[in-house]
Amino acid sequence: MSIESIMDATRAGLAYERLRMEAASRNIASSNVPVPANATATRAEVGGFSDRLGGDAGARLLDQPVATHAVHDPGNPLADADGMVRYPEMDLVDEMTALMTASRGYEANVRAFNLLRGMVVKAFEIGAK
Repeated sequence: MSIESIMDATRAGLAYERLRMEAASRNIASSNVPVPANATATRAEVGGFSDRLGGDAGARLLDQPVATHAVHDPGNPLADADGMVRYPEMDLVDEMTALMTASRGYEANVRAFNLLRGMVVKAFEIGAK
């Protein structure tokens, strides 16, 4: 395996973990945003990473429909005739866990990239002597 292919794998890992953090952050932020009456609640997910391994399109964020829960709030402008406001059904524990694991994965990929880069620089130094 060439050094460039290892660096490419690390870069792909960095991009994937960044997308996972973005998806989890978006889901946490949207968990307390009311859903308008005619709209569908969505949850961000990362998809297409297997395409990336094959060299095609790459990972991307996908919006998946999600269930909603209703809260009685007749003063809210988005309340229906019964005074109920719909919110996306998000499991904040799962989202925070995904955010933390993606952050740790990103950090591990940065360390691996920097270690490999340091090894390459050291090899050039040895070759120059």
